Amino acid sequence: MTVETTEPDPFDAIVDAPFDSALSERYLVYALSTITARSLPDLRDGLKPVHRRLLWAMRQLKLNPNDAFKKSARVVGDVIGKYHPHGDQSVYDAMVRLAQDFSLRYPLVEGQGNFGNIDGDNAAAYRYTEARLTKTAIQLMAGLDEGTVTYVPTYNGEDEEPEIFPGLFPNLLANGATGIAVGMATSIPSHNVHEIIDSTLLLIDNPHAEHSAIMEIFKGPDLPTGGVIVDSAEAISHAYETGKGAFRVRGRFHAAEAKDEADREAGIERLGNGQWQLVLSEIPYMVPKGKLIEQVAALIADKKLPILEDIRDESDEKIRLVFVPKNRNVDPEMLKASLYKLSDVESRFSLNLNVLDDSRTPGVLSLRLMLQEWIKSQINILIRRSEHRLQKIADRLELLEGYIIAFLNLDRVIAIIRAEDEPKPVLMAEFQLTDRQAEAILNMRLRSLRKLEEMELRREHDTLLAEKDELEKLLESPARQRTRLKRDLANLRKDYAEDTLLGRRRTTIAEAAPTVEFSMDAMIEKAPVTVILSTKGWIRGASGHEALDKEFKFKEGDGPAFALHCQTTDKLLIACDNGRFYTLGADKLPSARGFGEPIRTIIDIEAEAQIVSLIVYKPKAQLLLASNAGRGFAAEADELLAETRKGRGVMNTKPGVKLAVVREIPAEHDHIAVVGDNRKLVIFSLEELPVMAKGQGVTLQRYRDGGLADAITLKLEEGLSWKMGGDSGRVRTESDMRLWKVARGAAGRLPPQGFPRDNRF
Repeated sequence: MTVETTEPDPFDAIVDAPFDSALSERYLVYALSTITARSLPDLRDGLKPVHRRLLWAMRQLKLNPNDAFKKSARVVGDVIGKYHPHGDQSVYDAMVRLAQDFSLRYPLVEGQGNFGNIDGDNAAAYRYTEARLTKTAIQLMAGLDEGTVTYVPTYNGEDEEPEIFPGLFPNLLANGATGIAVGMATSIPSHNVHEIIDSTLLLIDNPHAEHSAIMEIFKGPDLPTGGVIVDSAEAISHAYETGKGAFRVRGRFHAAEAKDEADREAGIERLGNGQWQLVLSEIPYMVPKGKLIEQVAALIADKKLPILEDIRDESDEKIRLVFVPKNRNVDPEMLKASLYKLSDVESRFSLNLNVLDDSRTPGVLSLRLMLQEWIKSQINILIRRSEHRLQKIADRLELLEGYIIAFLNLDRVIAIIRAEDEPKPVLMAEFQLTDRQAEAILNMRLRSLRKLEEMELRREHDTLLAEKDELEKLLESPARQRTRLKRDLANLRKDYAEDTLLGRRRTTIAEAAPTVEFSMDAMIEKAPVTVILSTKGWIRGASGHEALDKEFKFKEGDGPAFALHCQTTDKLLIACDNGRFYTLGADKLPSARGFGEPIRTIIDIEAEAQIVSLIVYKPKAQLLLASNAGRGFAAEADELLAETRKGRGVMNTKPGVKLAVVREIPAEHDHIAVVGDNRKLVIFSLEELPVMAKGQGVTLQRYRDGGLADAITLKLEEGLSWKMGGDSGRVRTESDMRLWKVARGAAGRLPPQGFPRDNRF
């Protein structure tokens, strides 16, 4: 009889649950995994899991500093096969970074072969490169065999790996870390080890030391690539006090071959005949040299840095970037300031001391709290090491006491072993031995049965008792624990002292002097230009000042709207009827060889908006703005400049109300004239017109029908002038305008005879 077995219905396993709760639960699991097991470093050893597993695998492979190199492929294979089930390339990239002396202040891996370079080139494939651990990595892992840390199963349960590394090397602050998790990130620059140790010693001696006292020792970042941090001491101190901030890092200009000391420090090399060049010897951290050169070359090509002629890369083992000025009259400080402003010769590095504490909880810590927590973890490691050693001593003492008993009763022991079939229980009963002692005696070699061995056993026994006494005192006394930690830190400090190659500070911290004030206009070659803007919004700039009444060529169906003269160093203000003002540099105008380009590809003007004015910006000038509803105000030209393509909203408009008039107000003018569609004219004092940064303005003229036609400013004693009709080009002036002078907001009266029929001034 056969029994039919049916497969379980997979739909029976479906759980009916709200989608939002199911999604949030699963996303939370992913987020926690990313935070605690991938992106944030552990406060105690400063490592992320991938780095810890890399170093552990290399230790297991016995890749010590004095041993031979092994292929990187071997290391990567062990890491992904035993400890870290992720992509081989990501693991190798992490390993490469640990070996780069321009990425890590104190490299943990020593590479042989192409491990990338500061130009930004990638490392060779892992089948070509070889690696081993550095002395620093060994110091970070010191104590792994001494019961100092907990071991946890690997992902497949076949092996074990340490939860953290117990070494005394302060890796978190020494090498820093960066990482982006879910909802949080970390960014810690590298620091100088002897400064970290000295700050730690201060806190061990005085746990209540103020943050300011720590910062007198702990100067700030010490980056692998050197450079200069130009923030004030107060700003740096505040960043470390809160755990968040940012630093401005500049490359270092230094000309080692300059004869004059001042020139050497300023990075200036004199070439004779007044010619000179700037030399950059260090670049900011995390800036690839190749990218920096491309960036500066693009500035030269785009004529955004016309005082710079060329950039040359003359680097070998040391960085040497040469900046050639346009001519010998260029101010070196202005060239430096422009490079700081326009390129990555100055960059920013953020500080976010977000780490996992000993309970695997993420948090942003101040420098003081971070050092205190690290001290606490090292004291805990010291206690665990001592307890582990005490257990080892107890085990050894037990055996030694058994050996000594055997030597004191050697003849009887030998007799028992020769006579008894089961000597072990007899030995235990006669000499009150433990099982381990009896077993050890039975396993003793014949060569050990000599007088000298007994003396060695007694000496070792006394030495272990003395060590046991010291360890017990250490465990009972927090003061002794702090003293022991201070002694160990002092020994570590010798390898990273100020006079050692590895310990010498690379990054200078010096608040920058006030930068050379320069306008970006100084970076532009001044040349005359004629600006032409067509009715359909096509703009171009013709070299030189051409006659404005000349017949310019336009596309079919298009025609002239605005034409004016300016210089390439000028800025143009473009006003639209929606009340927004846009800024355009005259040096950025498209060529006049064709029809130009649509202005909307250069600035973001709304599709339905129409351009009502194009004028040249003049510093400290005032403009008259008026809407077709008869409201207006005066605006400072400096307030109209826009930083972005989207422009700046100045006059508030609404359906049916648009900006209609934009005119510059000459300094000598004292009155304003307004004419409406109804052909009524009013004149009132400019003092009645408010100066505003934004708004609708005030009522200039009152209407029953229609709205404002035009507005202009004038000097009352000189009267009002307007062009006569036809081609004569004559101008008529009405000198006595007192009949039309009223208070602002009046209806007005008909203008003088002969005033233009189109109601335009």
